[in-house]
Order: sequence, then structure tokens, then C-alpha cells
Amino acid sequence: MNIHEYQAKELLEKYGVAVPKGIPAMSVGEAVQAAKDLGDIPLYVVKAQIHAGGRGAGHFTDNPSGKGGVRLCKTIDEVKDAAEAMMGKVLVTKQTGPEGKEVQRLYVTDGVDIDKEYYCSVVLDRGTSKVTFMVSTEGGMEIEEVAHENPDAIVRVAIDPVAGMTDEDAKAVAAGLKFDAAKTEKAIPFFKNLYKMYIELDASIVEINPLITVGDDVMALDAKINFDPNALYRHADVAALRDETEEDENEKIAADNELSYVRLDGNIGCMVNGAGLAMSTMDIIKLKGGEPANFLDVGGGATAARVTTAFKIILSDENVKGILVNIFGGIMKCDVIAEGVIAAAKEVNLSVPLVVRLEGTNVEKGKELMANSGLPIIAADDLEDAATKVVQATREALAA
Repeated sequence: MNIHEYQAKELLEKYGVAVPKGIPAMSVGEAVQAAKDLGDIPLYVVKAQIHAGGRGAGHFTDNPSGKGGVRLCKTIDEVKDAAEAMMGKVLVTKQTGPEGKEVQRLYVTDGVDIDKEYYCSVVLDRGTSKVTFMVSTEGGMEIEEVAHENPDAIVRVAIDPVAGMTDEDAKAVAAGLKFDAAKTEKAIPFFKNLYKMYIELDASIVEINPLITVGDDVMALDAKINFDPNALYRHADVAALRDETEEDENEKIAADNELSYVRLDGNIGCMVNGAGLAMSTMDIIKLKGGEPANFLDVGGGATAARVTTAFKIILSDENVKGILVNIFGGIMKCDVIAEGVIAAAKEVNLSVPLVVRLEGTNVEKGKELMANSGLPIIAADDLEDAATKVVQATREALAA
């Protein structure tokens, strides 16, 4: 689960991690009042709040050549103008895709005097099974760009899960940022508190980009926090921060129905049981020259009704021009999948090619149900056969 920048900073501040003063606003009027509440300061920063990075370099659809979603303002009137230019408008960044996201919240902050920008994140390194700090002196850039252009600029410090983060670990992180003794002294509690928050709140990533120095002080100028959705039951206060308006509607419907769904950019819809099989299915579709339109795992205990919902979600994507259903029936029985597919296909008036590969429990019954359904279902013998057929059928559908 993702949250907004202002929410992330509120959590950071609660854990003793320094952030600039800032006030969220849900309207232009609230943004103006926020600036007034911050007092007479040299510089205000008005920041669009959407679940996407690259806001400052983005553009609004009503003014593509204009300023982005982070604006510096010297007066209250300029804050008002910036808020009016952003609130309710659609912001497009490299992470939103061309459709962009509507700005419904703003964050007005103190424009601090920055000495230098750095990068810092806390993530789980699955290779070492340890929570790891990734830091770089190249702040303000996407970490992927740093890794590509200057990989030696990224320093990793793994934390022992039993001992937790020690002063020595924090000093190692500071050394990776080339802090002097004075900055290191200030940075030790900063990094230790960051680690404490990551662990206690079951975060999946905490990213500070940029982390800045102001004199000898260390501060989080921007913040992104994602949480492990499987642990949210332990954190009602964190779950309450969820902004459903920022979520893809189909992904929200899927989550509410215990389905794992992620929309992608291709045109071949996939419905599979099991995350590993779903990944393999997408891989082989690409190997055969196609592009998957989604990741969708119906799980091992799905009902016919849940499968019907999954099918509707796939077909609600107008980019889908073909569908591959790939089911290995273990706990999930093939006839249950077949019933769901048939019900959904009839309900939505299926108009794209449908390739189905079934294997496992009750497979013959499942195949019989689909063969007698009256639907133009293309049967496949194995996964390679299924991928070949769905890519070919999709191409023919597009050419028709």
C-alpha cells in the first residue's frame, strides 16, 4: 500500500526523523491558509500529492508546456496561483503514464535552504534476507538512473536482523554519503529512527529522495513509503491512510475480491492460478511475440464467482484483444474455473479470442463443460501451445 508524501512525512516526524515544516491542503483555500500558518518565510513550496514520482518534471494536461507539480512561491498570492493551477487538474509524470492523475490534495511546505542533496532508501534485500540501506551522493535523481550511469555511487549497508541497527551501522551509512564528523553525529539518530520505523510499521520501502543537509543537520526533503499489504491488519492507523482515489479501479475491485491483479501495457489478458505460473505465462507470451495486458492470479481457492469477477476485470480493459486462461488444478479444480469462465464470457458477451489451457484436478470435466458451452473457446494442450495460439489469435483479431 502506498501513501502520499505528506502522510509519509507525518510518520517520519513521529519517529523523530527531521522533515521540513509542511501542512496538507484539500482545497485552494486550505493551501492559502496553510501558507499563512507557516508564517512569514522566504520561500513556500506547493507540491501536488499523487501516488507517482517525477511530479516536479511533470506537466498538466490543460497546460502541457507549463510548470509541473512542484512550485516555488515567494508570496501568499503566488501560493494561491500555484494551488489554482494544480488542484483538480490532471498531472502527467513518467510514472503515471499518459493518462496522468487528478490532483486532489496539495502539500504546502517551508522552502528550506539546501546545502546538498543525497539519496537514501531502506529496503529488504532478498538476496541477503536483510533490511538494507541504499545510499548515494547523487541525490534528486531516480536511483535507476544512478545505477545505470554511475553504479559505484550506490553504497549498500545491510543490517543484522538480530542485533538491529547499531551506531556503527549508522556511521557506515553516513560514510557512504561522505558525511564529515559533525554531520555523521547528527545522522546517527536519523538513520536509526528510519530503520525503527521501517521495522515497526512493516514497510516494504522507505525512500528519501532527496535527503538533504542544512548546515550539519540532516533532513528528509521528500519521502515515499510503501507498506506490506499482508501486515496491514496489524496497523489500523496505517491502513486508514489509504487513498482509494489513487488506485486503479480494477486493482481495487480485485483486492476486494481476494484477487491479485496488476494492469500492464499489452493486449493479451491473462488469468492464472499461482503467482509463479502467472509470471511464467507472461514470460512465454512475450517469448512468442505477444504482450501481456495484466498479471492476474486467482489463487488456489477461488470460487466460480471470483473467477467470473476476474474475467470481467480482464475484459474491462479496452486494450485486451485476446485472453489466455492457464490453470493448473490442484486445490483449484478445473471444472470450477470452467464454470466461472463460461458464466463470465456469456455475461459480458465475449468478443475477443479466448484460449484455455487446463491441467490437473477434474480437467476432463472442465474441458467437457467448455466444449459444450457453445462459446468459441480455443483449447490448448500445454502452455507453449496456449501461448502460440493466443498470440496468433490476437494478431488475427487485430488484423480483422
